[in-house]
Amino acid sequence: MTWFDALVLGVVEGVTEFLPVSSTGHLILASKLMGLNQTEVHKTFEVVIQLGSILAVIFAFKEKIFHSVELWKRLIVGFIPTAVLGLSLYKIIKSLFAPETVAYMLIIGGIVFIVVELLYKEKEHHVAHVEEVSYKQAFLIGLFQSLAMVPGTSRSGATIIGGLLIGLGRRTATEFSFLLAVPTMLAATAYDLLKHHNEFDFSDAQALAIGFVTAFVVALVIIKWFLAFIKRHTFIPFGLYRIVVGVVFLLFVL
Repeated sequence: MTWFDALVLGVVEGVTEFLPVSSTGHLILASKLMGLNQTEVHKTFEVVIQLGSILAVIFAFKEKIFHSVELWKRLIVGFIPTAVLGLSLYKIIKSLFAPETVAYMLIIGGIVFIVVELLYKEKEHHVAHVEEVSYKQAFLIGLFQSLAMVPGTSRSGATIIGGLLIGLGRRTATEFSFLLAVPTMLAATAYDLLKHHNEFDFSDAQALAIGFVTAFVVALVIIKWFLAFIKRHTFIPFGLYRIVVGVVFLLFVL
């Protein structure tokens, strides 16, 4: 992988990690367009640069993350379903990392987003702050997050949809999705590095550093933009985007 490849993938990761369009899916599709093979090292590279995006969340929400024990309790409860299922189904999940899977899941997820948004109505009794999310709601959102183990589903998309369906306001569902990414992706990165650290050598360090830093900077910008966007708009544009990208890849690329 060249430094330019790492830069491009870092931008793709930073832009798509917190938008409901599937960062993993876009990384797989981008790698295919760039002629990069989905080796174990390459898959782990994609997980590691996601850590850059997660650090952007920590930076953007540092007040809540470092000063709210109650919030962390809820994040851990939300993380449990993914941790259990992720460890149990690790090999199966890795075998699903294919462009065809991504394309189909982008389309399916896009349709779900549009349907949910057309039915969703923001109400006064909806949870307005992430600190007010109940343990039951956190656990249910965690179950939705588990669906995102299938590439192309979108972790942020699944958790946001889950939040909307169980009574969270649109901004609250989005913020909780961002924050739940912290324990989830930290654990995923650590687990992948533990399993594949022997496959890396010094020549990989430059690519990892470029991808990591790029993902951090771009994700920080996207987080702020996205939170401003959802104040005035629904998620329907992202649903339409997912469908278009999925169809284009099925018809013209795969």
